Amino acid sequence: MRVVVTTEYRYAMTPDGRVWTTHAHGYDVWRRYLTAFDEVRVVARVAAAPQVPKTALRVDGPGVTVHPVPHYVGPQQYLRQRVPIGRAMATAAGRDDAVILRVPSALGSLLAGVRRRHGLPYALEVVGDPYDVLAPGVVRHPLRPLLRQRFATRLRRECGSAVAVSYVTADYLQARYPAAPHAPTANVSSIDLPPEAFAPGPRVVRANSKRGHTLISIGTLDQLYKGVDTLVEAVAVLVSSGVDVRLVHAGDGRFAGHLKGLAEARGVADRVTFAGWVAPGAPLRARLDAADLAVMPSRTEGLPRALIEAMARALPAIGTAVGGIPELLSREDLVRPDDPDALAGAIAGMLADPDRMTVASARNLARARHYSRDFLEPRRHAFYQSVREATDRR
Repeated sequence: MRVVVTTEYRYAMTPDGRVWTTHAHGYDVWRRYLTAFDEVRVVARVAAAPQVPKTALRVDGPGVTVHPVPHYVGPQQYLRQRVPIGRAMATAAGRDDAVILRVPSALGSLLAGVRRRHGLPYALEVVGDPYDVLAPGVVRHPLRPLLRQRFATRLRRECGSAVAVSYVTADYLQARYPAAPHAPTANVSSIDLPPEAFAPGPRVVRANSKRGHTLISIGTLDQLYKGVDTLVEAVAVLVSSGVDVRLVHAGDGRFAGHLKGLAEARGVADRVTFAGWVAPGAPLRARLDAADLAVMPSRTEGLPRALIEAMARALPAIGTAVGGIPELLSREDLVRPDDPDALAGAIAGMLADPDRMTVASARNLARARHYSRDFLEPRRHAFYQSVREATDRR
């Protein structure tokens, strides 16, 4: 049986027909489905590229193909391309295919509609919350309140109609978007940390007045939902109060220029480094190992991969109390979003207490092990098998 999986990641296709990504969802992610299915078809936006993008990962490979959807960015480009997009989605999956939609997703919702119209089953992997993604301060759009309600209602309907649902959180998304009473459900993160992702042991942090502290944050800058602007403001508060900190942000996107301008306006441009996209694996681990504290100032999250990767390197962390972050960090390490003063206070409090940082390092490393490959693979396979069986029954 073939499984068709939608994703919101955007890919590039070189003239030889191979497909590439500059994000973490390459071939190693999609081949996981081969434990229960004979073939995987990934449905994604694909743009033509004259050559392999720098630091790109291959997407397609043995058992994994890509069904290209016309490339677009944002609602205006989507509207201009809606007819060819609709045609591509209508042919994305056959009647006998299993279908797993990674939602919230425009492509996922389109394919869910196609399946419902033909009385065909689909399953879901719920990886985020549209209600939080469209919260005030996250997305700037005049129709944001209307879209917020519409997309949240749509996701609840999709979960209620799915033959099986997997959630990346333990409780948070399940409460907002429940599955049908008899549908199999699972709590399985899409994170897949190999043994080398983990530090050999916790950090022992000692007071050191001879150098400052390095903060690290990770995430896309295509939208402001990662809260990096709040973190830049917090760095300015810390520096003005005499705390010697520097921030390194790994990630790129269309708001990078805006955030660099904010750092200049607040007088901390020399203390904030925008490192751009950092390749997963050893390059990212090197960045994490060089830092003293991870900061996840998000306005919305599902279950943040970047935070778990930082915790796997035994980094103490401060995060906001949104989405699945409270399932990862202890209460004393959480602050409310959109509050630079509170975030600065939490960072300063952690950095000033080496014993607390040592305890947080050990605790975070232990929690990150729940997202190791060995821990998650059996649960992930069980979910895929339940989707296959539910598809056979329907």
